[in-house]
Amino acid sequence: MNDCLFCKIISKEQTAQIIYEDEAIVAVLDIFPRAIGHTMIIPKRHTETILELDSKETGPIFDGVRKITQILKDKLHPDGFTIGINHGKVSGQAIDHLHIHIIPRFLGDKGGSIHTVVDNPPKESLEEVAKKIVS
Repeated sequence: MNDCLFCKIISKEQTAQIIYEDEAIVAVLDIFPRAIGHTMIIPKRHTETILELDSKETGPIFDGVRKITQILKDKLHPDGFTIGINHGKVSGQAIDHLHIHIIPRFLGDKGGSIHTVVDNPPKESLEEVAKKIVS
């Protein structure tokens, strides 16, 4: 897409701190890092959400996530990672191109778990929710 910032980074029309690239993904440092090494994995094919990926694409993309997580572990020695996707505007997705955040975590970094992102538990029982999903 012509106006997509991430597509411009992939095509090298826009500069970014690229730390890894292969045939499926580009890994760039986030320009608003939440921690040292905060990286975004950007699939090279423009797709807005994970639902638009086909099964042949998911493996190479998540192989990239694994590779970059290992590189960050080896080079920056964090105590852990938070890895996630903001999927849709309501979740905080600012760029309409799928990207996966890898955020190195350190003891005392004042961050929380992924469970702190939202606090909207269901009114129904888990059994009722499961029935909605499975039926």
